[in-house]
Amino acid sequence: MGHDGDVEIAAEFTIEPFVEGAPGPHVRAAIAVAESAGLNVEVGPFGTALRGDSGTVLDTVEAVVRAAIANGATRVSLQLTVA
Repeated sequence: MGHDGDVEIAAEFTIEPFVEGAPGPHVRAAIAVAESAGLNVEVGPFGTALRGDSGTVLDTVEAVVRAAIANGATRVSLQLTVA
């Protein structure tokens, strides 16, 4: 069973190296990309979540990962949930 039309997607990601309370440039750059896309971004102590329509989230996830890697990330863990 598929989804008709645009659906909401939640993306949760953790970017390493990880230092609690002190997000590095790799994390800050990824968050800035998501915020500039107009998505609802929630920064938590161990990861970041964003939510929005499927088209925007899917387009933004690639840019988030690219920004994280370009700024020193060694690992990006990502989970998508289709609502």
